[in-house]
Amino acid sequence: MSQGATAGSSRVPASAPAPASAPGKEQRVTKQRLAVSAALDDLADFVSTQELHRILQERGTTVSLATSYRILQSLADDGLVDVLRNADGEAVYRRCAVTGHHHHLLCRNCGKAVEVEAPAVEAWAARIAQEHGFTAVEHTVEIFGLCPECTALKAGE
Repeated sequence: MSQGATAGSSRVPASAPAPASAPGKEQRVTKQRLAVSAALDDLADFVSTQELHRILQERGTTVSLATSYRILQSLADDGLVDVLRNADGEAVYRRCAVTGHHHHLLCRNCGKAVEVEAPAVEAWAARIAQEHGFTAVEHTVEIFGLCPECTALKAGE
C-alpha cells in the first residue's frame, strides 16, 4: 500500500519502544496489545484490521480479529496510530509518523501516503467554526490523487 513517510518527516523509529497507551491514559498491557503494537512498528504502510490480523497469524501470534479491532481502535483513541479511510472507505491504520495534528495526501493507485501540515486548513477551519458559533472543533482532511510515480506510469501508457 503506502510507501511510508517521506524524507524530512519525523517518523517514530521502529526501534523505539511502542507505548502501551498515551500519557495519562491507563491501558492494560497485554500480549495481544504488544503484538499489535510491534507489528505496526514494523510496517511503513497503512494496513486494514484484516491485513494486520493476517500478518499476526503469519507471525504465529494468536490475536482474534475482534481483539485486533478493539486494540487498533484503542491505539487510535490514544493518538498512537493514524486512522483514516482509504479510497474504498475501509479504515486503515499506521503508527503515527509525525506528532501533532496533520493531514494526508493519499495515492488512489498505489496507496502511498504523505503526511502534511496545513496551516491554511487550520485557519480556515477555525474561521468557519467561529463564524457559525462552534467550539471545540476537530477535523480530518485526506486528499486523494495520484503520486508522482503513478502519474508518470499513467503518462507512459
